[in-house]
Amino acid sequence: MGGFYLCRVTEGDADDARIAAAEAQFRLHGFTRFTPIRSAAHAGFHAAPIHGSHVCVHRDGEDFIAVAGTLIHGGKFGEAALRALLGDFRFPFEDWSNTTGQFAAIIHKGGRTFAFTDFFGAFQLFHDADWDVVSTSFLAAAKSLDRVTFDPQGVYEFAFNVFPTGDDTVVSELKRLGPDAQMELGANTVRVTVSKPLPERISSTPMEKRIAAQAERLRGAARIYAEAFGDRMQCPLSGGLDSRLALALLRDAGVSPQVYVYGSAGDGDVEVARHIADHEHFRFEPFEKSAFASITPDDFPAIVARNFHETDALVTDGGLFDNGGNAFARHQRQEGGQLAVSGGCGEVFRNFFYLPDRALTARQVMGAFFARYTLNDVTDTFDPEGFIDRLEAKALKAIEKPGATGKLRRTLIEQLYPRMRCRAFFGREISLVGRQGAYFMPFFDHEVVAGALQLPIAWKNAGRFEAALLTHIDPVLAAYPSDYGYSFDRPPTLSHRMNELGTRVRPPWLRQRSYAVRRRLGPIRDEHGGLLTPAFLGRVLDLHFPHMQQFFKMKAVSDSGLYRRIATLEYLAQHLERQIA
Repeated sequence: MGGFYLCRVTEGDADDARIAAAEAQFRLHGFTRFTPIRSAAHAGFHAAPIHGSHVCVHRDGEDFIAVAGTLIHGGKFGEAALRALLGDFRFPFEDWSNTTGQFAAIIHKGGRTFAFTDFFGAFQLFHDADWDVVSTSFLAAAKSLDRVTFDPQGVYEFAFNVFPTGDDTVVSELKRLGPDAQMELGANTVRVTVSKPLPERISSTPMEKRIAAQAERLRGAARIYAEAFGDRMQCPLSGGLDSRLALALLRDAGVSPQVYVYGSAGDGDVEVARHIADHEHFRFEPFEKSAFASITPDDFPAIVARNFHETDALVTDGGLFDNGGNAFARHQRQEGGQLAVSGGCGEVFRNFFYLPDRALTARQVMGAFFARYTLNDVTDTFDPEGFIDRLEAKALKAIEKPGATGKLRRTLIEQLYPRMRCRAFFGREISLVGRQGAYFMPFFDHEVVAGALQLPIAWKNAGRFEAALLTHIDPVLAAYPSDYGYSFDRPPTLSHRMNELGTRVRPPWLRQRSYAVRRRLGPIRDEHGGLLTPAFLGRVLDLHFPHMQQFFKMKAVSDSGLYRRIATLEYLAQHLERQIA
């Protein structure tokens, strides 16, 4: 749903030059339609969604609201939601009972200007320390600064875990606006801290009532999008639970979306999806990204440059060093103003961290899940204790328990999935897909999350609750086979339960060492692939990695996903070389 850029108004033409440079960057992102916006202290523009799904700027006299992302307010979508939120808005904005979606917003009302994000701070809004620059574009914000330096914590989190957690970015001078803060952008920037509590106790409500309540929440959200888009939707379908539950919601709302799956013939996801589509007569498209085009090294630089700008430099999958298949698929999902639907965050209904049902410290959780490194890959810049220290501090801040010591009850640990993991990982995806058009991620809704946090862990293990929820909403879809070896209207198999148990019973100290042990057994390849051979990669960056060699020992890296993400950072460094200290 577009993007925006603001910079502080200055004497002379410094702000005009910044705005012109930012607009040029937004055009490289793919935006073509711009609306100037101005407040007493800042000026800039809003960029309409690349595929024009709906209106996302609304004015009422001198007041205006400009949104990037997907906003629902008062059960309304599009311009009606903007109008309603502008009328209802009071600073700080604290009543989230009527507001959902993932978005970043600028509101100018009564001569004052405010910036805030969605409940979880998922849609990424970048800013410098003094809020002289505010943008949904990382590259536009970074290029507005005279100097940037790579932040070791951000660099290592991006490399090890796909995207930095908390408010960090990969450069020290830019942060992201968190869910705990809202800003007034005036001559002096005012930060107001807001609390967004989530349930900390297991509910005693019977399972049947929980299922019915969650189904109604999800159905209510799906109906809003069904009214706005009808069948103009693209929905994934795989062999797992989350995408099937998302599809069930759309069918329940009377929608017949285009259904797609990524992968090659013979893959479990592809064959399960094809089987369901054949029997249910969906509009169905399997798409193999790696087979999209056969390219030569001479073709590679132009494709990578386009990918780099379209994904705002920091893509979370294999979409930078590829053959163009990721970009093609991304645009196809929203071409002509279609709604993109995702099953992302569906693991809020499951035991995502595969941890035992007992209290643990935040440090134990961070080590068990985020310590995906081996010291053989890193230079002396990396401080393993400090790395976990900072993750621990961000985890406690995320669950609104900063400085807490001792063990956390299990429901608080579960909050780390939506508040920390989803915000970092899906937040980046949301921010990239959301610039093209509207995006519906039903399971990353704060009320849905609140209900899921009250589930006993036993109901989350092996997806029991989510499978029952799917069966309640669409028993026909639930009855089809899955890639897990059973249909979701049946109990999980012993082999599936034992597979999960094998991870849950490993103590956190052993989990923390698992990645390093796995690396000793040989190279690791991930599903995103990429054209990473010297013949291709050497055409777009210096394979001596002059910028990243301060952080990594590149000759030791034998994990293709890690190598690709480090290469992504090196390519970014080349692009920002003029500003890098």
